[in-house]
Amino acid sequence: MPKSSGSARERIVAGAADMIGRRGLNATSIRDTAKHSRAPLGSTYHYFPEGKQQLATEAVRYTGAWTARVLREELAAGPVAGLQAFLALWRKIVVDSDFRAGCPVLAVSIEEPATDETPAALAAAADVFTEWERLLADSLHAHGAEPKQATQIATLVVAAVEGTVAMCRAQRTTRPLDDTAEQLRALVLAAIGQ
Repeated sequence: MPKSSGSARERIVAGAADMIGRRGLNATSIRDTAKHSRAPLGSTYHYFPEGKQQLATEAVRYTGAWTARVLREELAAGPVAGLQAFLALWRKIVVDSDFRAGCPVLAVSIEEPATDETPAALAAAADVFTEWERLLADSLHAHGAEPKQATQIATLVVAAVEGTVAMCRAQRTTRPLDDTAEQLRALVLAAIGQ
């Protein structure tokens, strides 16, 4: 994840996103996040009085907004450019972390909630995945894909990338991501008639 050079609050959120992407939500404590972010523990509780769930929710939203911003910029050049940017973004995170970091949005999504209620972080993760899918689907549709096909391909792209990031971490290689990139690019090109 990109390191925030902004306020202490932003550094804590970026640090939480990085920690969750590396360790998962349940293994990420507020104390460890404060240390990782180089922020006083008291500041963490000041900015996030509702505790870990509030911080996790903000970390998911931070990751979602950051990724959506990259997608919007690259999708201006078309769905192939957007796809390549999405893949490159996650490839860089995996490689730069020596296969130790993945997506904090996925990490929050796969952990069992402590209660029967849907935690705010999990709801935020659902919103993030939906936004990434919408951005990709809108671009595919604008470049010639049928609406239903555009939506289905967008879902496939997000699911495939999230899954292959996990495979890369487990196998300590980018091969799954590279193989998936090649097939997704072919699928996108076929959908837009190129």
